[in-house]
Amino acid sequence: MKYDVIIVGAGIVGLASGLKLLERFPSIKILFLEKENDIAMHQTGNNSGVIHSGIYYKTGSLKSQNCIHGYKLLVDFCRLHHVSYNICGKIILATGEKEIPAMNSIYERGVQNGLDGLKILDESELKQIEPHAHGVSAIWVPQTGIIDYKIVSQKYLEVSKSLGAEILFGRKVDDILIKDNECKVVAGSESYTSKVVVTCTGLFSDRIAKLTHQNLDYRLIPFRGEYYKLVSSAHHLVKNLIYPVPDPAFPFLGVHFTRMINDEVECGPNAVLSFKREGYSKFSINLLDTFETFSWGGFRKIIGKYWKTGLGEFYRSYNKSAFVKALQKLVPEIQSQHLEKGGAGVRAQACMKDGKLLDDFYILEDQNIIHVCNAPSPAATASLSIGEYIATRILNQLV
Repeated sequence: MKYDVIIVGAGIVGLASGLKLLERFPSIKILFLEKENDIAMHQTGNNSGVIHSGIYYKTGSLKSQNCIHGYKLLVDFCRLHHVSYNICGKIILATGEKEIPAMNSIYERGVQNGLDGLKILDESELKQIEPHAHGVSAIWVPQTGIIDYKIVSQKYLEVSKSLGAEILFGRKVDDILIKDNECKVVAGSESYTSKVVVTCTGLFSDRIAKLTHQNLDYRLIPFRGEYYKLVSSAHHLVKNLIYPVPDPAFPFLGVHFTRMINDEVECGPNAVLSFKREGYSKFSINLLDTFETFSWGGFRKIIGKYWKTGLGEFYRSYNKSAFVKALQKLVPEIQSQHLEKGGAGVRAQACMKDGKLLDDFYILEDQNIIHVCNAPSPAATASLSIGEYIATRILNQLV
């Protein structure tokens, strides 16, 4: 039951961290502990499968650095291990003149982040790429791709196991104890010891981090993203990926169209406050999760700032015609009959005590333990880069 490193959570970031550790230190003994009966069951397995370019993220931020480096590592990994992906490109669409300044700012940020081949499109050039999209201008982002991150995660685990890693399912971690330079991870009636613990627990990362750091200054607020899918007869309306110019004051990208690696086309998501951290239905509720959200002072400050936006998201959640109207801003030919119910995912959004929404990755490090506290999109794209960072930080504790 003794290991060099225990990784709590077998989503894509946890699995990538284990893989990169084993590549650096092939002789170490690693154990993954996962509370579910399979890997990648939540944020990893319920996203759109986009390989992000890094165009949106503030230059020098952890998101920017890890997304762009992780992009290369991910593509190289997929080529080596024959994981299907498609670098199809996307457009970021300005539907009116008032969106042009924000669109130009995104373009400039992409240039600063080192993206080659970005191009500002006029209306005629836009129609050549997405004939059914409507806008006054757009950015062409050639680096964007599509993939199935659950398949990527399965390959990460397969390679890790070939290097000696172990994984145990159905192990919900209840406590982490650190004493005399040794960590003890308690899961039900069982416990496991290691030199170092890495936690990558997604929607529960704040609760797990509080096991060793009581005075956290953030809390995770769950937002459900709901999707429709285009019926097959409407697939011709979207060639690849069509995104709006996002609201810079809101941490979500807005409803968009994403052609997936299986050739289905997702439409969405919205961003609705979820009353359960792993609640994928409109009717999902957990009293503890709800209490923790509404009792957090930072969240109450968010309500004061974004209540109109939040009500609009709820309205679209329950009113299909409102959802259709939002999509028609990008592709006017979309009609209600073109949409069928799709899936849903829940995003963990870190909220600080002062009401600010944390817009970057956040990794908390201390003696013998590393907590990945905030790893929203583009964490899947950046997973191998995050894993490299964690492997580097653990180096001195293992030798």
